[in-house]
Formats: sequence, structure tokens, C-alpha cells
Amino acid sequence: MKQTKHILPLIVLSQFCCTSLWFAGNGVINDLIISFNLNTNALGHLTSAVQFGFIGGTLVFAILALADRFSPSKVFFISAIFGALFNGLIIWEQHTLSSLLVLRFLTGFCLAGIYPVGMKIASDYYKDGLGQSLSLLVGALVIGTAFPHILKDLTVSYPWKLVIITTSILAIIGGLLILLFVPNGPYCKVGAKTEWSACFKVFKKQSFRAVAFGYFGHMWELYTFWAFVPIMLKTYTTRHPEVVFNIPLLSFFIIGIGGLACVLFGSVSKILGEKKTTSLALLLSGVCCLVSPLLFTVSNQLVFIIFLMFWGMVVVADSPLLSTLVVQKAPSDIKGTALTIVNCLGYFITIISLQCITLLLSYTNSNFIYIILAIGPILGLVTLNRKQN
Repeated sequence: MKQTKHILPLIVLSQFCCTSLWFAGNGVINDLIISFNLNTNALGHLTSAVQFGFIGGTLVFAILALADRFSPSKVFFISAIFGALFNGLIIWEQHTLSSLLVLRFLTGFCLAGIYPVGMKIASDYYKDGLGQSLSLLVGALVIGTAFPHILKDLTVSYPWKLVIITTSILAIIGGLLILLFVPNGPYCKVGAKTEWSACFKVFKKQSFRAVAFGYFGHMWELYTFWAFVPIMLKTYTTRHPEVVFNIPLLSFFIIGIGGLACVLFGSVSKILGEKKTTSLALLLSGVCCLVSPLLFTVSNQLVFIIFLMFWGMVVVADSPLLSTLVVQKAPSDIKGTALTIVNCLGYFITIISLQCITLLLSYTNSNFIYIILAIGPILGLVTLNRKQN
């Protein structure tokens, strides 16, 4: 194992670099709206386009079992290069909403070869302590997702295109790190044949279904919360005109602190176990959804920020633990496919959630709409803890 000590840090770094593509459009959304004359509801549509792309990609990857048939490191690298390309094309000055949606869709498609494949690579190296390894990996995803927000804040005096170019360069670096320094792991089984029924086969196992549906409930809340953090901050300043927020910087911290929570809850899972720790996170995030409308009325801005940061922690803390449970419950020969198909369905659910909130916001400015996000944690808790035959 001494020879593989460098593997996990490299996977974590690569995951961070590549997943910065995910919210690159969100980080410069105000600039995109101005530059390309978009409607203010473009945020929900552009975020959903990435999710749709990710769903399409994970579906293709799962059906063709690409992460199990070929070297996952090469799959990761190719996906990173194309993801960087499609992301970088956003800087073209003649875009319409349609062309931007296509590019965000293609970027999301490439992310299907990065996020779940990165977890597959980690599971090929680590069986003992996999939960801790995936906690670091998802933590990198969280910080990578939040990174465009702080990058925008740091480059506020420069053209918005610098954010897009920087995230594309980071993705290329992340892909190269995996290709050059992370070969196939000792538990990797490359060359498995395409099994068209694998996507359905994994769900025949009751214990797998339980953790998969727990993951689906978690996803209902996660990306919608992340996407609407800047909107929540803006709403608070509208209701309290005396308050001035640095929205990009706060968005980074509120989303990015979830990376720390992944690591902390990963350590807690060593004591309580993955299932109990996951249930705790689902419970806490569900409570945050239910009480969130009340926090907008609190005049103390510090209380509001602390609440959002706590929500940012618990909303994602269970993600690596649920992925660990998925790997543990899936057949060993198709664990890459199992991870990918669960990701595919989970991200499809994020689109429904995103569009629900976006639609409701077009009809009402009531903050009670965020209570709808509690549906996910509640259903996740019920399915995860249902008694099995």
C-alpha cells in the first residue's frame, strides 16, 4: 500500500479540477444574462441543461458499461478533455440561449465520465476505508462545484471569460493527472462484456434498492439548494435593504463548507456506521428545509448566514456515505455500472426539483417554496430505514 499512498490525493485533486466545470456557468450567470440578453430565469435552465447532459452521459456509460469494460483512467481523461472543450466554447460572443444550453448539456455529458468514474477508480484501490476515501472525493466535488463562485469574486475586475477559461484549464490538468499517475487499481476488472440487463439487474436486490432510493431522496434537495444559494442571498438583501452581501464569496463558502462536512461525517461513520450517519444527515437537512422560510424573516444577517452554512454542510454530508453503501450492495463485477446508473437516476431527480422551484418562483416570491425540498430527505429516511425481508 506504500506505493499507492499518492493515489487518493491525486484522485481528489483531479476530481476538484474537473468538477469545477459543473457550476462554471452559474458562477458567471449575471454576466451571461447581460452579454447574451437572457431572461433572469436562465439560471434554472442552464443548471438543468448540465444535469440533463449528466443524465444522458451516465445512461450511455451505464448501458455500455464503459467504466467496467475499459481503463477507467483513460475514460476519465477523455471525458475531462472534451468537458474542458465544451465549457471553453462558452466564451464565443455570438451565443443564444439555445447554443448555451447545448454546450452546458455536452459539458454535463462529459461529467458523467468524471464524477462516477472517479469514484470507481477509488473503489478499485480501496476496499477497507472506502467510505473515508469517497468522503474526500465528494468533498473535492463540493469544493470544485463551489470554486467558480469564488473565482468570480477574485476576478471581479477582469472579464467574466477568465472564469470559463480557468475552469477549462483546470479540467485538462485534472485529466492529465489521472492518465499519467493513476493506473488501474488492484481491484479493477477491465474487459467485462456489455450486459444490457445490468441496469435492471442491480435493482433486484432489496438492500441495493433501499440505499439507491435513499440517494434519490438526497439528490432531490442537493443541487436545487446549491443552484439557489445565490438567489436566497439576493432575496434576503431585498427583504432587508440595509444588508449588503458579497454573494459570490458567500456562495462559495456556503457550498464549499459541504466538502469539510463530507470528511467530518466520514469520520463519524467509523463510529456510528454509514447507515446511521447518513440518516442523521438526512434528518438535519430535512429540518433545514422545513424551517428555512422562517430564517428569511430574521433581521440578524449573521444568524441567516450561519443557518445557510449549516444547511450547506448537512445537505451533502451523506453523499459519499450513500455512494459507499451503493458500492457495498452492488455486485462486484458491475459496481462501476451500478454507481453510474444510480447517479443517472439521481441527477434526473435534480432536474425535476430544479424546475419545480424555478416554476414556482415565476408565480410567487414566497420563501415557503423551499419547504418542497424536504420531500427528498423525508423519503430518503423512510426508504433507507425500512425493514428488509
